[in-house]
Amino acid sequence: MSPILNQIGTVFIPVHNIEKAREWYCDILGLPGDGEILFGHLYIIPMNGTRIVLDSKIYSEDRTFKTPAFHFDTLNIEKAYAFMLSKNVNIRTPIEQEHWFNFQDPDGNLLMVCQC
Repeated sequence: MSPILNQIGTVFIPVHNIEKAREWYCDILGLPGDGEILFGHLYIIPMNGTRIVLDSKIYSEDRTFKTPAFHFDTLNIEKAYAFMLSKNVNIRTPIEQEHWFNFQDPDGNLLMVCQC
């Protein structure tokens, strides 16, 4: 039996400006953007399930996600796509296989939305 659990606790996303990143992520996730920034460089996004931590201390352009490390879930991929378009998010792919699309955050991290 392994002492390592088969679950992911937290995903760290490198961001340039922690305040702007907090505002952007909270906006697209429909969350209040007034949570505390810890130690001047960390913001824990209040998520259901796996946590996401925005971290400006680890940021550099070469550390941004070039391929999605995870995806955000949706119940309706078409509505999610239209919503992201309405927010002027940098969408990188059309809806693929009727289930997913990729987009970039303002720092260039490649992320995904998927209807699974």
